[in-house]
Amino acid sequence: MVDQNIIWHPPEQLVKQSRVYSFISAVSKKHGLPITDYQTLYDWSIRDKETFWSELWDFCDVIGTKGGRILINSDNMEKAVWFPDATLNFAENLLLNNDHEPALISKIENNPIQSISSKTLYQQVAAVAGWLRSSGVKKGDRVAGFLPNVPEAVVAMLAATSLGAVWTSTSPDFGTESVIERFGQTEPIVLFGTDGYYYNGKTIDTSDKVDQISKKLKSLQHTVVMDLIGKSDRTAGISWSDILETENNGIIEFEPCSFNDPLYVLYSSGTTGKPKCITHKVGGTLLQHLKEHQLHCDIKPGDRVFFFTTCGWMMWNWLVSVLASRAAVILYDGSPFAPEAGTLWKYAEDTKMTLFGTSPKYLDVLKKSEVEPGKLYDLRTIRTICSTGSVLAPEGFDFVYEKIKKDVQLSSFSGGTDIVSCFIQGSPILPVYRGECQCRGLAMAVEVFDDSGRSVIDQKGELVCTATFPSQPACFWGDTTGKQYHEAYFAVTPNTWHHGDYVKLTERGTMIIYGRSDTTLNPGGVRIGTSEIYRYVEQLDDVLESIVIGQEWDNDTRLVLFVVLRPSVTLNKELEQEIRTILRQNCTPRHVPRKIVQVEAIPRTKSGKIVELAVREVVHGRPVKNISALANPEALAHFADIPTLQVD
Repeated sequence: MVDQNIIWHPPEQLVKQSRVYSFISAVSKKHGLPITDYQTLYDWSIRDKETFWSELWDFCDVIGTKGGRILINSDNMEKAVWFPDATLNFAENLLLNNDHEPALISKIENNPIQSISSKTLYQQVAAVAGWLRSSGVKKGDRVAGFLPNVPEAVVAMLAATSLGAVWTSTSPDFGTESVIERFGQTEPIVLFGTDGYYYNGKTIDTSDKVDQISKKLKSLQHTVVMDLIGKSDRTAGISWSDILETENNGIIEFEPCSFNDPLYVLYSSGTTGKPKCITHKVGGTLLQHLKEHQLHCDIKPGDRVFFFTTCGWMMWNWLVSVLASRAAVILYDGSPFAPEAGTLWKYAEDTKMTLFGTSPKYLDVLKKSEVEPGKLYDLRTIRTICSTGSVLAPEGFDFVYEKIKKDVQLSSFSGGTDIVSCFIQGSPILPVYRGECQCRGLAMAVEVFDDSGRSVIDQKGELVCTATFPSQPACFWGDTTGKQYHEAYFAVTPNTWHHGDYVKLTERGTMIIYGRSDTTLNPGGVRIGTSEIYRYVEQLDDVLESIVIGQEWDNDTRLVLFVVLRPSVTLNKELEQEIRTILRQNCTPRHVPRKIVQVEAIPRTKSGKIVELAVREVVHGRPVKNISALANPEALAHFADIPTLQVD
């Protein structure tokens, strides 16, 4: 009997052509293993993780010296060290492994598409790396980018990491103080900035921001300014174009790094305090990305990979690593709906994308705009659609397969800035079940713990990882004792990584995500994931988006739902009843909010995630610790001093 929840099944021919199928064949033959499918591969990768990661190194043609030891201190997650004898260079793997054309494809809103060959990319990186070296940048120094998602950002990152320097970046829509708060902790000596960027048909001048940031970062020795909107003459600094013309021999001297040297510093959202500086390692980042790209997303030489992101989100770091799999990186900067709702799908058609990556929110807005990309554009080349950043509801799955493309692997995955990768993944050799993530990532010992710390299946609980993996962060920059790092992940259960997601692992190995643990609602002592409420409320035509919190009231917690409605629609008793009915019928009476309030806007982080915790603080009259972390902090005012929340 066919399972009605299966909405896509990989054709046998595609399974046999996949990279993960080739990997299974290779390791099975070499080690005499009875690996026949994803589950047996996953089980082996957990049971013999050292061999798995060693074989992955070879399978993905990593440039470097692997060394004799794979893992030491394997039984202690905080003290474990992967590939202690290995040496490699991150940029070398992205540049010398990429011999397919083009290397980069780029577009800024309604501007023409640009392509950069692997030869040109190498030459530009060589020029910038030569200038950095002559400017005194050395291994371990920090180099920062305040840049839009354009080729120059990729070039600057590769130039810095070719020297063994540590790259850290934000996007230019960040506020000045927010940037200083981040970069001020990591103390970069070089800043790459832009004079401006384009968004939703508007030109935004950032030259004053760059000047202010440069003046307040005392560690800076040089500021380089990219002329994007023609305002660079207003900014004190070195011209990007002048650096590209610097005389050099066109050869990059790649600095050998240890596997565990720092590569990136990424930042937590900072909505509950000062942003944490999460420091990621050279080898762990490269290996984990190679695994996810090739074995989970089936990225092959010559593929063209796109993810809608900015330089302030970890998906940018994930995306640019695609070069190491000999595929093209497709960049886009600007509004995904400018000049029209189908902009990104026209871009997919024009560039012949093979992987299209986005967020559930984008898909939801697209759905409500009633655009049908599958009818309007030629999407035959797309094999994989990826979604991450929040929970993709079952109706989002329906929209993809009904309105975008039927014969596509929809990979809803989840991980985070914490690991610059994913715990929950997709697979080209597994079916897609409606509303479920396909699988746990290979060699990621992911389990679900209940409130008593027991591992459970088919029950909601906490997502944990019970064994070490290479892309664990090296540290939090500046956390000299390791106390912050320990408290962030290991304080709940010894030697177990607590990730902070509220999930369910099914018997078939798929994963259902209900939201973040710290925003899980608890009315009457019953835990409710916020995504369960959003899923149904946002199906209503009049509701554009929503956010729900638990308000402390009468020695308990009552649910308060805030809704943004279509223009000209006002919340009334009929709509309130419709909201309560859909939640009662599809969830439980405990999911029904006690209060429903209309607001004009919902606050979000720079990467587009709604911030329940910040809203909860405002409702309770408590200060939000880091307003500068929000993309639209003015939206918080809608949640303060609401009369209806002061009464029963």
